[in-house]
Amino acid sequence: MLHSIMGWERAWPELLEAFGIGYLIGSIPFGILIAALFGLGNLRSIGSGNIGATNVLRTGNKVAAALTLILDMLKGLIPVAWFLSGEGDLSAQCAALGAVLGHCLPIWLRFRGGKGVATFLGVTLGLSFPAGAAACLTWLLAAALFRYSSLSAIVSAASSPLWFYLLDGPRAVLCIGLLGVWVILRHHANIRRLIAGDEPRIGSVPKDS
Repeated sequence: MLHSIMGWERAWPELLEAFGIGYLIGSIPFGILIAALFGLGNLRSIGSGNIGATNVLRTGNKVAAALTLILDMLKGLIPVAWFLSGEGDLSAQCAALGAVLGHCLPIWLRFRGGKGVATFLGVTLGLSFPAGAAACLTWLLAAALFRYSSLSAIVSAASSPLWFYLLDGPRAVLCIGLLGVWVILRHHANIRRLIAGDEPRIGSVPKDS
C-alpha cells in the first residue's frame, strides 16, 4: 500500500502537467481567430455567439467553418496522442480533460468558451481511433438524419462511452463518460429549444443565443 501511495505521489506532477498543457492548447479560440482572419467580424456578435465551427458556418463561409472544425478537433487530438505515446494512458486522459475544459472555459476569454463538441471528438480519436471514429460517424449520421448540430452532439457524446467499451475496453470509459456528460450539460439551452421546437438547424441563424 505504501508503494502504491508513493507511486501516486510521483505521478501527480506528471498528471497535472498533462492537464495543464491540455487546457492551454484547448483554450486557443480558433473560431474567433479564424473569423478575424477571414474578415467575418466578431464571432461573439454573430448567430448564437458561440466560438465553435457551427457558429462560424452561420457566417456563410464554409472554408472558415471547416478550418475551425479541424483545428478544434486537433487541439483535442494532438495533446492526447502526444501524452498517450510518451507518458501513458492516465496522462493522456488528464490531457483530454484539460483540452475539453480549456475549450469550454478558456482563460483568454474570461472562461466563456464553446460547448466542446469538436474538441471532445478530437479527444476520442486521440485516446482510441476506432472508438473515436465511431463517435464521429455517430455525429455525422445524426446530423444527416436530423440536421441539428446540437442533437448530433448530444447523441454522439451519450453513445461515446459505449463505443469505447465495445471497441477499446474499459480503460477510458470513465474519462469519456465524464466528458460526455459535460458536453451534454453544455447544451442545456439547446435541449430546451429542441423540446420547444425552436432549435435552428445546421447552417441557419438561431432565434436567440
